[in-house]
Amino acid sequence: MKKDIVLRTKRKWMKENRIRILYIDDEIHNLNAFKASFRRSYEIYTANSAQEGKQLLKSIDVHIIIADQKMPVSTGVEFFNEIKDTLPDPMRILLTGYTDVEDIIDAINKGHIYSYIKKPWDEHELQRTINNAYEIYTTRRQLKEKIIELEKINDELNRFIYSTSHDLRSPLMSVLGIINLSRLDNSVTDPNGYINMIETCIQKLDGFIQKIIEYYRNSRLDVEYEKIDFNHLINDCISSFKHQNTSIKFQVDVEQPVDFKGDTFRISVILNNLISNAVKYQKPDETHPMVQLSVKVEPHKATMFIIDNGIGILSEHLNNIFKMFFRSKNNNKPGSGIGLYIVKEALNKIGGTINVESKYGEGTQFEISIPNRNDFDT
Repeated sequence: MKKDIVLRTKRKWMKENRIRILYIDDEIHNLNAFKASFRRSYEIYTANSAQEGKQLLKSIDVHIIIADQKMPVSTGVEFFNEIKDTLPDPMRILLTGYTDVEDIIDAINKGHIYSYIKKPWDEHELQRTINNAYEIYTTRRQLKEKIIELEKINDELNRFIYSTSHDLRSPLMSVLGIINLSRLDNSVTDPNGYINMIETCIQKLDGFIQKIIEYYRNSRLDVEYEKIDFNHLINDCISSFKHQNTSIKFQVDVEQPVDFKGDTFRISVILNNLISNAVKYQKPDETHPMVQLSVKVEPHKATMFIIDNGIGILSEHLNNIFKMFFRSKNNNKPGSGIGLYIVKEALNKIGGTINVESKYGEGTQFEISIPNRNDFDT
């Protein structure tokens, strides 16, 4: 009894794990010959037309599809071309008694075939081709499963980082509040300036946490288009950074003769990061620190320039500044190294572009182009 159960289990496993092949050919003797040759090695299904093959594929999950090229109504290439989007996984093998080069090119370009075999086929060559095709099929399937698994892990990790970052801000803000209270009532004597040092460190950490939250929101939130008033948006952004260096003169020039629709969140993220850098990377000995912001809105796009006369960027670093965690070694300013990476990612989300020009010791200019989605419904 136990032996019978083991045998049945083994047969079931072998059946479930056999290579399943659909062979389509309008010549019945070819279908019979194929079955006779390979039925012991594989699980074979046959169809005498492309239409019958499509019907079978609705109920059978096959690994390999073999089709004859010269069939009435629909050729093998036409059949493969029709199913390539709905059934991308099965490997495709084309059989033909002709050696037409155009057929071969069509088969590769349109039908996405794995192999092209001449009729009458050589049994050993065809079996070798089937086994090699199945190896590729299983490798691709395993790769897809790994990608799905990695995407799930990545999503969970992102959620964890976002949640943790959010939770970290609360105690940090509490500490800053306590520091401010101690200053108001003069309850703490701090001749060495330790409280200022603590406050600076907390602000740096909070800035980094905010960048992480920005990155997460940019990667997860859907793009939403709404009307944007660039005068209002830029002034809001500037007000967030003016206090960091009150000697900087901001020059704003907005030319907006037409309505502009865009993603307010991502455009704010872009402006905030670029303005923050323009303020942060000023020269300490500059007598007239300046940041220029200009916007020109046209029916199809908005072009923005953010120009500063700060320390600039070394020419050899310009190709790397949008990479995550890249920080130029030509300055001692604190930074997370992800601000410009977030800028680039946000622009990718909304179809924008960015160019940078910089001269070390003279300043930096960013040019941004963002499509105007004014024809989109909100």
